[in-house]
Amino acid sequence: MALATPSPTALNRATRRWSLTRPSLIAETPTSLIYKVERADRSQAALKLLKEGVGADERRGGELLRWYAGYGAAGVFDVADDAVLMQLLVGETLGDLARAGHDASATDILCDVVERLHAPRPGYPPELQRLRERFEALFRTRTSAWPHYALDLLARATGIAYVLFDKWAPQLPLHGDVHHDNILRSGDGWLAIDPKGLVGDGAYDYANSFQNPVGGDAFVLKAPRIARHAAAIAERTGIPRKHLLAWAVAHTALSAAWHIEDGNPITHQVTMLPLLLAAYDAA
Repeated sequence: MALATPSPTALNRATRRWSLTRPSLIAETPTSLIYKVERADRSQAALKLLKEGVGADERRGGELLRWYAGYGAAGVFDVADDAVLMQLLVGETLGDLARAGHDASATDILCDVVERLHAPRPGYPPELQRLRERFEALFRTRTSAWPHYALDLLARATGIAYVLFDKWAPQLPLHGDVHHDNILRSGDGWLAIDPKGLVGDGAYDYANSFQNPVGGDAFVLKAPRIARHAAAIAERTGIPRKHLLAWAVAHTALSAAWHIEDGNPITHQVTMLPLLLAAYDAA
């Protein structure tokens, strides 16, 4: 079911709450509308107005952004139930860099950003979703919902996911949706946006990058790229390649399950899974 867009009343409420002027719509996502606004001191900011029925993801993400305090992620000025007032980022995305032929450099930058996001901080975000709960869509998907040619892939990927959750791992606050187009240039550096607010194995925050950036299938859906990407992250982080690839397999299957529930094709995921599984087996 499509999400309702925020009402004019919601926009008015946010602009009054934070004394904002000159709202200009600059982007729309499945869960929110993003406005460029002017604050009382004439500085610019981004107002993220959540759509009705968006659920807890975006609200948890806003609180997690605030906890990051601008280190590795966009700064947040304030959070409300239906809106986030945050730093305006207008630079290129890391996806733009990778699609322009600089995928290896993009991987290094992605590791830099995740390293900052995972840095120890005082206190703890007020609300996070356990990573195991995040995977419920995969575990509840009926085999009859999958294309027949993907059933073996589903079985293997689901088994790998279960094994991951059976093993103990340090539990960290996770961004939960690290991919190339959720990392934007800010001056001489790069900052993440749109966290989901999870808690679990830190290796998961690298999983989504294996099947990204969007529009990069010409190099993403290639065994050599998967091998290079896993090796580069493992070298930077010390996380074993097999463990990284296990999370990449599990997340790709989860992504397919989400697409199935939404009635969307899973061509990308079904193409990606055999490549990831082969790399996992070889690691």
